[in-house]
This record gives sequence, structure tokens and C-alpha cells, in this order.
Amino acid sequence: MKILFLILLLPVQLFAQGFLKTSGEKIVNEKGENVLLRGIGLGGWMLQEGYMLRVNREGQQHKIRQRMEALVGEEKTEAFYDAWLANHTTKADIDAMKAWGFNSVRLPMHFNLYTLPVDKEPVAGKHTWLETGFAMTDSLLAWCRANEMYLILDLHAAPGGQGNDLNISDRDGSKPSLWENEAHQQKTVALWRKIAERYGDESWIGGYDIINEPNFGFEDPENDKNGLKEQKNEPLKELMMEITKAIREVDNNHIIIIEGNGWGNNYKGILPPWDGNMVLSFHKYWNFNTVASIQHILDYRNQYNIPVWLGETGENSNVWFTQAIRLLEDHNIGWAWWPLKKLGSNNPLEIKSNEGYDQILRYWSNNGPKPGEAMAWQALMQLAADTRFENNIYHRDVIDAMLRQPYDTTAIPFKTHTPGVIPAVDYDLGINGVAYYDTDTANYRVSNPAMQGGNRGRMYRNDGVDIGREGNEYFVTHIETGEWLQYTLDVPNDGNYRLQLQVAADSTGGKATVLADGKPAGPALPVPATGGDRQWQLLDAGTVPLKKGSHTFRVRADTGGFNLKAIIVASSY
Repeated sequence: MKILFLILLLPVQLFAQGFLKTSGEKIVNEKGENVLLRGIGLGGWMLQEGYMLRVNREGQQHKIRQRMEALVGEEKTEAFYDAWLANHTTKADIDAMKAWGFNSVRLPMHFNLYTLPVDKEPVAGKHTWLETGFAMTDSLLAWCRANEMYLILDLHAAPGGQGNDLNISDRDGSKPSLWENEAHQQKTVALWRKIAERYGDESWIGGYDIINEPNFGFEDPENDKNGLKEQKNEPLKELMMEITKAIREVDNNHIIIIEGNGWGNNYKGILPPWDGNMVLSFHKYWNFNTVASIQHILDYRNQYNIPVWLGETGENSNVWFTQAIRLLEDHNIGWAWWPLKKLGSNNPLEIKSNEGYDQILRYWSNNGPKPGEAMAWQALMQLAADTRFENNIYHRDVIDAMLRQPYDTTAIPFKTHTPGVIPAVDYDLGINGVAYYDTDTANYRVSNPAMQGGNRGRMYRNDGVDIGREGNEYFVTHIETGEWLQYTLDVPNDGNYRLQLQVAADSTGGKATVLADGKPAGPALPVPATGGDRQWQLLDAGTVPLKKGSHTFRVRADTGGFNLKAIIVASSY
């Protein structure tokens, strides 16, 4: 890689609470105090997954890279990846995570930034070490140390690829996997020994997550490709034990984190643990947030007296996030969300797309013409620049759902509203039923395939409220009977205030009531068919006397079937 990474070395001594270690079912610091890890994974930095870039087919990083090379050439593609790695995660990201309230970071590592692939080694069986990955890790560790945050190292893409879900490990399915090639396994073991040798004395390293989401059918590779039904998991356990042995040859300080087969959850044949400083990890997506959903993990923790950690979860609505975190922390289970940023709104930070990149995506999906090299190059470099923290879109609602709403059920303003035009999408922050009410709030498709809902628009905010876009403006859409939105309004002067709703509806229409401080501002308003769901019309919703100070308004759908763009509050003399 043709890039220099600045390794930040702190001139002052910072005092960690010692190495994290296990104590029965708990993760503790050197003082023996319980440590509940609250973190986020840096998905997409060292290892791109297609969906994070809105690439809908053949989403392995090496496939994406090949398509870029076909557009702009090998040299410019190399420059794009240099820019991507330099921009995607910087100290500003880690500083922000600390300020928001997180105490840990999970780094998904791609092996090819640390060592050459087996088939590119100049001498078979030898290991060429690359400084790029280690320099990036050094810098990240320095940023974490400066913020007194734990860094967990996660081998997300192992040599050869650890499963049949190709995207998550950048696996080339035409070549032998990690499990089918002894040289890949030897390189994996050697890499972990090298990592442990380099970071063995670093107390802000929280642990080593040695193989992310193994998903491979050993006993029945044809019918159980991802190892969900695997009963023995012998190759997985053997490799993890070899890795553990290699780490312990040079590092007895750090926690070793293991993951089961079937994307981290199938532990049949793997337990009991074979190391005294080990944590069992699991992953949780798109299922109900009930005790039953984690009971198998609680049972393992109790049976083997071992701490458990939710190493990866997310990719859902704010409602789901709040439910999950409340459930986990009620059972003293730490977590790492996924991911910090991507193209998409259901994470703390969103990477902006651009029209040129959208054109590239259309071409890659066979829905548009091939863009010219100059335009494609400009679009790709703009995308790389927009991965920087200062260019990201910050989703305050996601952070609020993760760190405040699990324990605080009050509503707070999303933005400061005074009389004037209040965008409908800027309703208050808070849990469903307090700041708003929506009947379809999250994706629970693993528990119930029929429940795949949430925000249908997947933009602007991440609650269950459905949001659409018109140009640069957003509106609330798919409003159903009984749903409502609340707004906090700061009134500067006593007076009478006229209320209006900006609505649109197709041939059905609906009915709405506006409530001021819990009382109807007027009778229910019929919402007429306006000629289309984006043909906007103003409806008078009554006049209310308001004192100077803070007031709440709710717009309630007595009958659904309309869209809402704005609430207009104006002085009436």
C-alpha cells in the first residue's frame, strides 16, 4: 500500500484499570470491578462488505475491487483504497464514540493487511508480515488509549475465508477455504502469535476475538453449508485451541474470545473452555428481544462459569436497539454494535453517497450505462472523502436509542422548535409510545418471517416511523390508524396560535386530530384525497391559546392513509 499512517504516541502516561480478565461469569478490571463493555465495531474500514456500499451482488471486497479496476484501472483503484483506509476511521471517530458514552471498540481485521495470502508468499510455508495493518492498529490503539477505551481485535477475514457466507470474510469461493487448506490454518495461527507478541503488554487491548462468525458445514457440507446443525465442530475447536496455544506462548495477559459455528452461535462440541481467561461470544440479529432469545447463552455461562459477550449485533431499528440493550444489560452482558458507519441510516454515522457513485451502482446492477473513467474516478474519490467523520451524517436518534432510552423513558426534543414550520420528521426523541407511536417498529424476521418491518423509507431517522423523501425534503408516509407523532414547541410569548397540517393523500384520505398539551386543539380533521401522495395541501387544525414556555403537540391519525410533511404554528391576532 502506498500510504503512510501517522502513529500517534501519547507523551503522557494514562492509567488503565489494568488488563481485562475473567472472574467467574464476569469480565473485570485489575481491581476486580465488573466491566460492562459498550462498544461498536468498525465494519467497512479494513474489510468492505457489499451491502455497506449498496453493492447488491457479488459483494466480496475483492470482487468490488475488480469492478473498480475495470472502470478506472489498477493504479487508481489502489489510490482509492489508500484514501479509504486513511479516511474511514480517524481519531475524530474514536473521540466521538467516547463523548457519546462508549467504552470499547471492536476492530474487524482483514488478514491481507497484515500478511500476504498463502498463494502470494514468495516462499511456501513462510509468512511475510506487512506493516500496513499493524500501523493502522497501532494508530487506533493510541486513539483508544487517549480516550481510555478498550480495543478488541477481531479477525474478521481469516486466510482462505472461514465460511460459506462469502462477503463477511472476503472469501473467494473458487479456492479452498480456511478449513480446506492447512497452509491457511498455519498462517492464521502465526498471525495471532504475531499480534499477541506485538500487543501482549498493551492493557488497553481488551481481548482477542480469534475467528469472526465461522459458518461452515464440516459433517454435512452440502445440506448444512453454514454449520447451523453441526454437532461436533471438531475442525473449529482444534484450530481455536491451536491459536490459543500460540497466543499463550507470548501473551498471558489478554482475554481470548471464541465464537461458535453458524455465525457465532453453534457451540456444540466446542465447550468446555480450554483456557482460564476466555470469553464466549455470540451474535444476535433480527430476533425477538426476550430472555428466550439469549437463554442458550445464559445456560452456557452458568454451566461453564464463563463470561459471555455479544460481539456483534445491530442492523435494525431504534426500537430493536433499545430493547436489545436493555435485555443484555439486565443480564450483565456487554456488547459491540455493528457498524459505526456505512451508506445507510441505521447506524450512528452515515456515509453520504453521490450522484456519480449512484451511477456506478446502477451500472454494476445492469440498470444503467457504463460511466466514463474520469467521472467514475471523481465519484469514487468523493466517496472515499465522505467516509471521514467530519463529512458523515450524524444520527443522534440512533445514539439516543442505544445509550439513553434503555433507562430513560422520557421524550426529549429532537430539534428546538419555535412557532413556524416544523418538519413532520423532526418529532421528539424517545421510546415508542412516548415520543411517537408506530405499529410496525422493527425487523424480527428470524423469530417470525412475517415481521420484517420498521422504517420502510430507511432514511433520515431509524425509528419505526416511515419516512419518504422529495428532493431534499423528508416527510412521514404510510401513516396507519392509531399512530401519532409528538413535538416539543418553545413558545416565546403568550398568545393564540393557529395550527395547520401539510398533508397529502391518494384516493382514500384519512382523519387526523391535533392535541396541544394532551387536549384536542379542535375536532378531528378529515384529510381529503389531494390527487396524489405527494400533492400537498394545508388543513386548518384550530387555534389554541398558549402561554410562554414549553408545550407538546401530537398529531394523531384517527384514520390512516395520508402523508404528513409539516406542522405550521403561527401567531393569530
